[in-house]
Amino acid sequence: MKRRSYMMLLGFFLSLILTIVPMHGNFTNAATPTAVTPVSALSFTQGVQKTVLDNGLTVLTKEVHTAPVVSVQVWYKVGSRNEVKGENGISHQLEHLMFKGTNDRPVQFGRLFSALGSQFNAFTSYDETAYFGTVQRDKLEALLTLEADRMENSLIGPEQLTSEKRVVISELQGYENSPGYRLSKAVMRAAFPNRAYGLSVGGTKADVEKFTVEQVRNYYQTYYSPENATLVITGDFATKPALKVVQETFGKLSQRAKKNTVVNNARRTIDNSSASSSVANASPSTPAAKKAPIVLKQPGSTALLQAVYPLPDIKHPDVPAIDLMDAILTGGRSSRLYQALVESGLASSVSGGAAELIEPGWYEINATAAPGQELGKIAQVLQESLVKLQEQPVTSEELKRAKTQLQASYILGNQDITSQANQLGYNQTIAGDYHFIERYLAAIAKVTPAQVQKAAKTYLNPAQQTIGFFEPTQPDGKPGTSSAGSSRTVENFSPGKPVDPAELAKYLPPATSETDSAKQSLPEEFTLKNGLKVLLLSDRNLPTINLSGQIDAGSEFDGNQKAGLANLTASNLMNGTQTKNALTLAKTLEDLGADLSFSASREGTSVSGEGLSANLPILIQTLADVLENATFPADQLELSRQRALTSLKVQLDDPRGLGRQVFQQAIYPENHPFHSFPTAESLKTITRDDLLGFYQTHYRPDTTTIALVGDFEPAKVKALLNEVFGKWQATGKPPVLKIPTVPFPKTLTQLNKVIPGKAEAVTYIGYNGISRKDPRYYAALVLNQILGGDTLASRLGTEVRDRQGLTYGIYSGFAAGINPGPFLIQMQTAPLDAQKAIASTLALLKQLREQGVTEAELNAAKRSITNSYPVDLANPSDVSSIILDNAVLGLSRSEIREFPRRIEAVTMADTQKAIEDLIKPENLVIVTAGPGDSVTKGS
Repeated sequence: MKRRSYMMLLGFFLSLILTIVPMHGNFTNAATPTAVTPVSALSFTQGVQKTVLDNGLTVLTKEVHTAPVVSVQVWYKVGSRNEVKGENGISHQLEHLMFKGTNDRPVQFGRLFSALGSQFNAFTSYDETAYFGTVQRDKLEALLTLEADRMENSLIGPEQLTSEKRVVISELQGYENSPGYRLSKAVMRAAFPNRAYGLSVGGTKADVEKFTVEQVRNYYQTYYSPENATLVITGDFATKPALKVVQETFGKLSQRAKKNTVVNNARRTIDNSSASSSVANASPSTPAAKKAPIVLKQPGSTALLQAVYPLPDIKHPDVPAIDLMDAILTGGRSSRLYQALVESGLASSVSGGAAELIEPGWYEINATAAPGQELGKIAQVLQESLVKLQEQPVTSEELKRAKTQLQASYILGNQDITSQANQLGYNQTIAGDYHFIERYLAAIAKVTPAQVQKAAKTYLNPAQQTIGFFEPTQPDGKPGTSSAGSSRTVENFSPGKPVDPAELAKYLPPATSETDSAKQSLPEEFTLKNGLKVLLLSDRNLPTINLSGQIDAGSEFDGNQKAGLANLTASNLMNGTQTKNALTLAKTLEDLGADLSFSASREGTSVSGEGLSANLPILIQTLADVLENATFPADQLELSRQRALTSLKVQLDDPRGLGRQVFQQAIYPENHPFHSFPTAESLKTITRDDLLGFYQTHYRPDTTTIALVGDFEPAKVKALLNEVFGKWQATGKPPVLKIPTVPFPKTLTQLNKVIPGKAEAVTYIGYNGISRKDPRYYAALVLNQILGGDTLASRLGTEVRDRQGLTYGIYSGFAAGINPGPFLIQMQTAPLDAQKAIASTLALLKQLREQGVTEAELNAAKRSITNSYPVDLANPSDVSSIILDNAVLGLSRSEIREFPRRIEAVTMADTQKAIEDLIKPENLVIVTAGPGDSVTKGS
């Protein structure tokens, strides 16, 4: 089961930070969560007004006055489902081109959105392509103007297509780095040989290289038409004047798709009869032979299994029972497949998800083998679990838990207006009616054990199964050889002139600026008698609780010999207490649809929790129990150690993970706490006594901070915290580390790491940076915004990604924590483009060092940061994290209110000092990880 998230739908994404998200991990279900707790389905669609313009555009508006922001989304009913042979990926290619400008605004739209302070994105999926931005409420008209402009007037010319083809190919090759992606591609192609759903959403390199301008323009003209789109507006606006603006912007656009209807129908090569027959034949009595597994033997780190079964479309009456079947099989630690595969030690992870789409979709199960375990055995136990589900009705306890989990995840996933707009856009586009969720929730509540059993019998048919095995050929997931040298290829590159914000401004629709964070409520802060620090911020708008916490028990305390100790301790907290075993702890939360997790980072162990507000006491009681009474059972330690070893193999087989480790260890010397990373040897030496010792030493109330944001009465929460944490005491003073200062590298150093079987290279460039409390921090943040803080709007993005098309993603950042962390630039490139992209980046850093920034750039960067800040504050989950981080970093609780003012106060002199102090092109560490041909030059 996967958390329903409409920001992460089935497909490929143009992401602002351009993180690679392998497709096989992104299956989310059309219909989302479910209903069992007393939250009416009407609350999700109540207040929605549907308007259809004369040109056929469907407009959905929903006023939500909880924060001064609005979300604008345009959903086009076109995706890879609409592509023909030889054009696989054209929907995705067009999505990229929609950012390249219009006839009237021939500029990168990412820069325009950034100037408005919009948090924007886009994605392509099987059935839809969507574009969305969330801004301060005063920018609504500007956002509508820009979206209407690119619906009809997008620039699709030879220059734009050539540049963006390279970017798309870089993106696709980045996905190819993932063995899971490669396995999923093979399995889906075999499962649906005659259907477009069997093709990769992003396309293939071969097809992308052949796209012509005429092809893409025709596709745009066919599908990007008002009657084939849904416009969604949610947030703090008034409907009547907003619709007037919609009429003025979108209403004047003409229909284009009608004249192309015949073309549209002729384009489709999908055998729709096979689409329906594959599900119609999915009964247990079908006399079809079971297909042999697809086996991929390729370089990689871990053995993987994927199984796919045909499903009906989203409107089929079996959909609610199928989703509950999935929750029972894969919904959390108490689920059947987790218990059968992970708790038994066969697999290190298992997940599932139902793709219910416009046409018949599929159900898939993914598993990663534990070290030394055979995929054949995993497949056997998987099949035994499915047969049991088919032969015996599920228990009422299981079904109730599944219903609660689904509905709670839906409510928690819709706390912000962007997600609410996603929900409306998805249901209107895929199910044909935004009210779909109401019928779905009502049906979920009525599903019986017999219906779940029937769904399992009907759809989990071995004769209809397509199963694939990925068997790694690379021994132990170890990377190949490395080389080092000076970068001789970086001398003769001259970047173009930085984009002039004044030139950009003439293309911006008019918008006011009304950032006013003074209205932001401040958290109440207090400390319990035992030293535990608490921050409370009541928000009664939604029946949810968001908990963030940190304990000063990070991996900085590990040391090289026991590297991985902090993380193993954190991951074992939920494995048992003095009164509850692991399964009982899991059920305590999963029965309520709540979640509590721990993970160690460099400077602390993070606590993350969420649930419905009625369940706050149980969430807090469980947190207190594991922090005070964890027992670290030996058998669970061994299972978690195996999972950690699997994760380590995956990290070392991933250019991002290996590259970041090599980069970090090149910056920080061996005796520095930031140098240590887990190794197979260090993980194997950690004992239960080590965990107990670390727990007793570092898990203390006086090194713990908790932030709570949500629907509660502060006085009652205070009393609860005093009650449950009252007995937790610490003795002596907490451990303190003295972190040594790290100078800049003396010379430019280039390191290369080869990983066999990869298609794309990842490069890290940088050195040690600054801490969060450094007086230069705000100037550094503004400087970074100009340099690479926004992939589509920064100098790095403009030059290396947009103009040259050398990378799918490039960005920079200061990892400023309690202690100084790295300043780094990260990029993903085709192997042969790595050195050119590095050369371009170094030239841009030298240009910045020698010429500085302009006043216009400075002001534009400050506006972009301050204008987008209210969007962060509109999500209760984000607010919880911001409040916690400020407290842990030693900042005032008023920082959440003061942050925009501190950004606005940054001067040209501040920025110039930041450049002089922090931009050192001659002292960089450069690490490239990937296929061998990306690192031979310049070595």
